[in-house]
Amino acid sequence: MSDDTAPAETAPAQRAQKDRPWVMRTYAGHSTAAASNALYRSNLAKGQTGLSVAFDLPTQTGYDPDSPLARGEVGKVGVPVPHLGEMRRLFEDIPLTGMNTSMTINATAMWLLALYQVVAEEQAGVPEGKATAEEVAAQLAGTTQNDIIKEYLSRGTYVFPPEHSLRLISDMIAYTVHQVPKWNPINVCSYHLQEAGATPTQELAYALCTAIAVLDQVKASGQVSEDDFEKVVGRISFFVNAGVRFVEEMCKMRAFVELWDEITRERYGVTDEKMRRFRYGVQVNSLGLTEAQPENNVQRIVLEMLGVTLSKKARARAVQLPAWNEALGLPRPWDQQWSLRLQQVLAFESDLLEYDDIFDGSPVIEAKVAELVEGAKAEIDRVQAMGGAIAAVESGYMKQALVSAHAARRAAIESGEEKVVGVNIYETTEPSPLTADLDGAIMAADPEAERTALASVEAWKAQRDQAAVTDALAQLAADAKTDANLMEATLRAARAGATTGEWAGTLREVFGEFRAPTGVSGAVGVADAGAELGAVRDRVRATGEELGGRLRLLVGKPGLDGHSNGAEQVAVRARDAGFEVIYQGIRLTPEQIVSAAVAEDVHCVGLSILSGSHMELVPAVLDGLRDAGLDDVPVIVGGIIPDSDARRLTELGVAAVYTPKDFGLTEIMGGIVAAIRKARGLTP
Repeated sequence: MSDDTAPAETAPAQRAQKDRPWVMRTYAGHSTAAASNALYRSNLAKGQTGLSVAFDLPTQTGYDPDSPLARGEVGKVGVPVPHLGEMRRLFEDIPLTGMNTSMTINATAMWLLALYQVVAEEQAGVPEGKATAEEVAAQLAGTTQNDIIKEYLSRGTYVFPPEHSLRLISDMIAYTVHQVPKWNPINVCSYHLQEAGATPTQELAYALCTAIAVLDQVKASGQVSEDDFEKVVGRISFFVNAGVRFVEEMCKMRAFVELWDEITRERYGVTDEKMRRFRYGVQVNSLGLTEAQPENNVQRIVLEMLGVTLSKKARARAVQLPAWNEALGLPRPWDQQWSLRLQQVLAFESDLLEYDDIFDGSPVIEAKVAELVEGAKAEIDRVQAMGGAIAAVESGYMKQALVSAHAARRAAIESGEEKVVGVNIYETTEPSPLTADLDGAIMAADPEAERTALASVEAWKAQRDQAAVTDALAQLAADAKTDANLMEATLRAARAGATTGEWAGTLREVFGEFRAPTGVSGAVGVADAGAELGAVRDRVRATGEELGGRLRLLVGKPGLDGHSNGAEQVAVRARDAGFEVIYQGIRLTPEQIVSAAVAEDVHCVGLSILSGSHMELVPAVLDGLRDAGLDDVPVIVGGIIPDSDARRLTELGVAAVYTPKDFGLTEIMGGIVAAIRKARGLTP
């Protein structure tokens, strides 16, 4: 065969070199520090390239496991870390100077960073003189979420009033920029804003207003020189959400890049382009995951991941994905592995990372980005005219806007205008092998976690130098009354052996506490009542007349669960249905809820719990109502509640249990009226 008739070369053409993938994490932590440590090491062995720590609610809100408010909450949504010994266990055999760790912690962020730094010092041999604390701190890389403003608006793990919370954030930023230069001291979070109902425009505007408030505070504190301020800007990172409308979400990320560059250049005079770069991590939408046909959540998660990875100029630096079954309960290690593998297939098997930005020059994308930028600028100007993000929180403006936006979205789903597959369209389904055993499809939190944590705190206090702890906390209180940076006093308290509750309790005594506006009273509900809501209104009115007055519904959030979106939407719809609604916000004890039910002479108590503490807190409310002689006041419960728990709650006397699959709020209102009529012996 001649050369010119030889077969063509069959070897594949040389492929372009791939960009470096984003940091891959799974959000994890549960039960105990030892169990969480085993999970972290297992995930790292599977190819995870960073850690994302979930802390339990007592740790997030500054309570020790023996606090009455911690009842039922220990180890449920994350790992309990009440003292330095548990932080040691959490990171045992994981060298912190070589790890990139994200900690989802806000009100107590300074304390957890101090514990993390001290453990890193111990691992490196600082107490033995093998290294200096400064050398260790300079090697630490990671992020503390530390965005308290969104806690007032959506997530609810705030502790101190806004002014003092901003002071803690500012102190941390000033400390890290000098001592821990690889650390991101704050993740400005738009993630939870979207979960609370924010539109893309609101998400952009409120997150950027938060960043402005933080940078203005750091500048005003005088702790950072003009020369170092660019470094502060360069260490500000963001944590965003990505919904299933992935084209719009991708455009939102490009809008974030454009707006942040403009703000840092024009407002703060940052000339270094690298320091103006919009750096963000992401967890894609969790509250949009459905309990109905939960297998559909896998494709939702993949589409949402595309929104933050497709555009190279606006690509996430770190990605963590929820698991398909999070609307059912706590994911198992296998479920988390599935989510990790979704990232790995996209990064390593596809050709995504071989190209420059594939959307540059697209008129469709450019037009959508311009629309989002214009809308966000208008809302930023509105908030800044009020006095900035803190003023807009304290006045209730931001919260009210989010509650109203969320109500509009819920109404669109109920009307069928917004389609959700398996929920309000294509509801017929084959039996799923994934959920054939619902109790086995999720992981149960260790029922011994609370007892283990209580024993740990008791043993810790017994072996420590109490005089050193007392002196360290006294210094912390004294410094809090001045303008001293509180990081040094916090590190001293950590080394002395203080507990999470003692650190937060000391600052509570100096700073006081805060209750954020609920946003319910001024929120816009359903504009067009429709026949279904009209019928429920008539039923509410008629039942009230039979009972001699307007029906009163108490909506309660027992325990430390701060995810109040569902409770707020129930409260708004109940008001639209004609109920008189008593909603006092988050973080109430069962005893406080019972007292409110007695004082307000309510006809029904509705409890919202998403933290998994329902089996401890709901029976306490039921017992309290019976002891108060309110046997005729029905209790309904909403939350992420497994079927077996729902059956047990019903046996204990709960009138009805609602979970994420029960998306029809008006139908729920009808159920509340029916429960009241049954409890009062009225005809159905």
